[in-house]
Amino acid sequence: MESAEHIAAIDAAGRRFAAVLARSGLQDAVPPCPGWDVRELTRHLGGIHRWATRYVGEARTAVIDADLEEIVGGWPEDRELAAWFLDGHQRLLGALTDAPEDLECFTFLEAPSPLAMWARRQAHETAIHRVDIEAAAGSVTPFSTAFASDGIDELLTAFITRPGRGPRASSEQRLAVVPVDDPARWTVRFDAESCETVRGHGDADVTVAGAASDLYMWVWNRPPIAEVAITGERPVAEMWKDTVHVRWS
Repeated sequence: MESAEHIAAIDAAGRRFAAVLARSGLQDAVPPCPGWDVRELTRHLGGIHRWATRYVGEARTAVIDADLEEIVGGWPEDRELAAWFLDGHQRLLGALTDAPEDLECFTFLEAPSPLAMWARRQAHETAIHRVDIEAAAGSVTPFSTAFASDGIDELLTAFITRPGRGPRASSEQRLAVVPVDDPARWTVRFDAESCETVRGHGDADVTVAGAASDLYMWVWNRPPIAEVAITGERPVAEMWKDTVHVRWS
């Protein structure tokens, strides 16, 4: 996917998030994120949008050494939360849209360019948290195959392969992720020290297969709309669920 497609996805997911927020209670529980309510979820995503906007909009190369509450200058009052979220969402869209192709700024995932990294990361950040608020409201809508496959690829090849990230096991384990509606394939190998992903089909201890949209939610530990099929050593799949943190995004 191109950066323009990712920016369009941020726009759509953010507007959907805001629409569900408007009819939700701020104290409603968010099932995929134990301990969080809609208020906390909205603060988190609104804060992340502002955090990303600073890097892109300021072409900032130095790491921002502050937590989200400091970055946003304190959380808004509950009555202002929806408008605050939309303002941050629009600021992020503006920063990404206006950024030059040769933008230089801090990044933390491998990508063709800083602009590509931030557009892709925020597209999937917003999309996964759209799932969270929809889950709180009781009904989750699916993703397109192309977007879901892109999200699986980002998580498996870039996000979890960073030092200190990804699942761990006392002995080497291999997990294959196989969409039934897309030719893309991934095999994740992890042990006690590291995690690496190769694109393509390889030998695996367990295979998780299903529609790309369901697999996207499954790898992020969000409940898929339909069941995925798990074949092989099921405990390896359970190990993934136990060690891939639900709030990495």
